[in-house]
Amino acid sequence: MPERKPRPPARASASKGEEGESIVVLGREISISNPGKVLFPRPKHTKLDLVRYYLAVAEGALRGAGGRPNVLVRYPNGIGGEFFYQKRAPLKRPPWIEVVSLRFPSGRSAEEVVPRDAATLAWLANLACLELHPHPVRAEDLDHPDELRVDLDPVPGIKWAQVRRVAQVVDAALTDFGLIGWPKTSGGRGMHVLVRIERNWEFGEVRRAALALAREVERRAPRLATSKWWKEERHGVFVDYNQNAKDRTVAAAYSVRPTPDARVSAPLHWDEVPDARPADFTLETMPRRFAELGDRHARIDEAPGSLEPLLELSARHERDGLGDAPWPPHYRKQPGEPARVQPSRARAAKYPLIEIGRAKRKADALAGLERWKARHSEAAAYLELADVLVDRMRGRSTTWTRIRVNLQHVPAKLRPRQEPLDPDEKTLDRS
Repeated sequence: MPERKPRPPARASASKGEEGESIVVLGREISISNPGKVLFPRPKHTKLDLVRYYLAVAEGALRGAGGRPNVLVRYPNGIGGEFFYQKRAPLKRPPWIEVVSLRFPSGRSAEEVVPRDAATLAWLANLACLELHPHPVRAEDLDHPDELRVDLDPVPGIKWAQVRRVAQVVDAALTDFGLIGWPKTSGGRGMHVLVRIERNWEFGEVRRAALALAREVERRAPRLATSKWWKEERHGVFVDYNQNAKDRTVAAAYSVRPTPDARVSAPLHWDEVPDARPADFTLETMPRRFAELGDRHARIDEAPGSLEPLLELSARHERDGLGDAPWPPHYRKQPGEPARVQPSRARAAKYPLIEIGRAKRKADALAGLERWKARHSEAAAYLELADVLVDRMRGRSTTWTRIRVNLQHVPAKLRPRQEPLDPDEKTLDRS
C-alpha cells in the first residue's frame, strides 16, 4: 500500500511565564499550566512532553478522534494519582473549542468536546488528558455511526501472540464480508480493529452486526476467541461486541495510555501485525515513527463499507435460534435480550463466584485479594490466572475496581463462603 507523506507537524512557538508557559498553535495562544509536572514518573515525561507529543502526531490523532464528540480521560496528578472520565466539556474553555450535545441511553445529555485541529489537542493535553475516547459518530450526525469497532480483550494469562492471531482471523472474516479492517494496538493488552462504514445504520443495527462478526470469529477460531459476555464463561480473546452500543467508547489511535512506559495506541498495517509489540510504541518513540512512516491509517476514510452482509448473517443466526446477547449492565433491558443474569447466579450455578472487594483504587482492591489468599491459602493454590476477575467499573462520574474469584477449579469441600467485602468502600457511584 503506497504511503502518503504526512504534513509537517503543527508548529508551536512558546514563551515562558512565572507559573507556566504559553504556546501558539495555528494562531491560537494556549497557556500550559505547570508544564514541568511529571505525569509518567519512570521516564519522567511531563505535561509539556504530552503537549508536544500530540502536536507531533496531530494529523493522525485527528483522523482517529477529530470531528467526533470525545470523552476525556484525565490524570491531573499523573498516572499514579486518581483519574476520571469527563463527558462534559469544561465550562471554562476558550470560545474556539467546539462542543456538541449528546443524549445518552440514560436520558441525560452533555456537551462534549469535538477536536478539529492541533490547537484543540494541545489544549486538551494541558488538561492532562492522556486518552481521547471518541464516539463512533461524526458531530454532524450523532445517530448514525460511521465506524464499527472490534475490541479484542484477552482474558488473564493469554499471551500477546494469541491476540495477534485472533486479529488475523478478524481480518479474514471482514474481507469475506466485504469490509476493510484497520488494526491498532490498544496500548494495553489488546488490539482494536476499526471498520469505516456507510452512515446508513443506527447504533442498534451496528451492534447487531458486531455481535454477528464476534460469533463468526468464534466459529472460525473456537479455541482462540470467544463472544461470551459473562467473564466466567470467557476463554482466550473476548471479541467485545458491546463496544458498539451507544455511549460506549474506546481509546482513539495515538491516545497515550497510563502505563509506566507511556505506551500509545498505535495504528498498524496488517503486514506489521505478526511482529508488532505494544511496548514498541510509546510517547517517546511514536513521533519518530510518525515522521518516518506517516499515519498507517491515512487511507481509512477512502472506502466505507456496507453492513448488509453482516446483518444478513445476524438474521440467519436469529432464524437458527441464536438471538441477542447480553448488553452492558447499565443499559435498559432490550427487546429480545436474554435474561441478564450471570451464570454464577443462576439456580443451577455452573460457575461458583464470590466477590472479594471493591475500591476506588485498583491497588487497594488487589491488596484485599492478597489478604483473602492469605486467609484461604489452600483454596488459592488451585486458582488459575483466568479465575481472578478484575472488573473496571464505571458509574456516572467515578470509576472503581471490583475483584471476584471463580472457584470452579477449587474442590467443592475447600471452597470458601462469601465473606464481607474487603475492602468495601461505601461512597462509590454505582449508578
